[in-house]
Amino acid sequence: MLKALVNAFKVPELRNKILFTLAIIVLYRVGSFIPVPGVPFSALVDEFQAATGSAAWGSMALLNLFSGGALSYVSIFSLGIMPYITASIIMQLMQSVVPSLERWAKEGEAGQRKITQITRYLTLGLALVNAIGYLLLFQSSSFNIVLSSNGVPGVWFTDLVIIITLLAGTTLIMWMGELITQRGVGNGMSLIIFANVISRFPAAIFSSFQLEGGTSYGILITGIIVLSMLAVIPGIVFIERGQRRIPVQYAKRVVGRRVMGGTSTYLPLKVNTAGVIPIIFASALLYLPVQVAAFFPDVNWLTVFSNAMSSGWLNWIASFILIMFFAYFYTAMVFNPTDTADMLRRQGGFVPGVRPGVATANYIHNILTRITLPGAFFLALIAVFPSIIYSFTSNTLIQTFGGTSVLIMVGVALDTMTKVESQLKMHHYEGFFK
Repeated sequence: MLKALVNAFKVPELRNKILFTLAIIVLYRVGSFIPVPGVPFSALVDEFQAATGSAAWGSMALLNLFSGGALSYVSIFSLGIMPYITASIIMQLMQSVVPSLERWAKEGEAGQRKITQITRYLTLGLALVNAIGYLLLFQSSSFNIVLSSNGVPGVWFTDLVIIITLLAGTTLIMWMGELITQRGVGNGMSLIIFANVISRFPAAIFSSFQLEGGTSYGILITGIIVLSMLAVIPGIVFIERGQRRIPVQYAKRVVGRRVMGGTSTYLPLKVNTAGVIPIIFASALLYLPVQVAAFFPDVNWLTVFSNAMSSGWLNWIASFILIMFFAYFYTAMVFNPTDTADMLRRQGGFVPGVRPGVATANYIHNILTRITLPGAFFLALIAVFPSIIYSFTSNTLIQTFGGTSVLIMVGVALDTMTKVESQLKMHHYEGFFK
């Protein structure tokens, strides 16, 4: 791999892309530590440290992880990349429901520009809702952060400045991610999340050392956790790369004097088609009661319900069920067996032993349903199990670098390495994969 990285820097175009990507990521990380105006920086750090074990914080742990700790500092990038990711997922799902969006998706670059523009507006709308929800939550009894403007607390102008600043931060993150995708290496949004997850590692390691049992005990527990993380990586790679290859045969066709077709290939169906999206969807849905409770602090039953859904056994069961559901739901949205069967039929392809048309669509659907089950179960298990362990150990390293974090890091690393590999192959260099 080191030789491959050296070869990558020998290619001027690829070297410039890598340096550009690193520069944008560094700029983003700097912005993650700049607090919004009107927020007392030292006071809010103490409040967040005190609220780390509360139910409200438990529901936001994953969101804080995705923001690289920016949420715990109420920085200009507190909302992180989540509004854009949520908007992108919503637009992708809506393409199967709204005919105009489906038509734009098939128009190529022109249609994609329209979808991208709508995604940006939807991102700002979601960011506005999140900013207001966070502001009310931070001022609630769970955190009790006192905002001020020129020493006068409770001024409405301060709240407005904070909301506008958070919106501007989300817009800037969206712009940075698109710049990396267009001019850098890999997917910009994924790399930003990757950088956020990695940035939490040193602090989590240090905190894990400072356990009540002493430094020696903390080092022992930290070593066990790190070894467990490394042991999980092969399983994640196996699931991420796992495919069921359906053989496809193309009939011979005579076009003029040329004989076309007659070749054999396969249709790859991934075990984990949805990736980490089901975990994101489940976390956002479970955090929704907390945001609603922040708008209605006087409704006791809503507060009790939001606390119950934020942590504990009810949260674990709900997370497991929702992740399984969204894994199937998202797979059904992005992969249509009927369209795939029609495309094969139009191109003269068929699955050996299966009649074209409806029979092929049912065959693909049945296989996709079966292989999605282990992928969905793996996602649910790897997301929920660390939370259960954390409830007994209170080790922040488990909370920060649970299965979800490792899944994100491995997935983004594999995707980025694949794209760098393709660039290296264009220049006849030996890449990452043998």
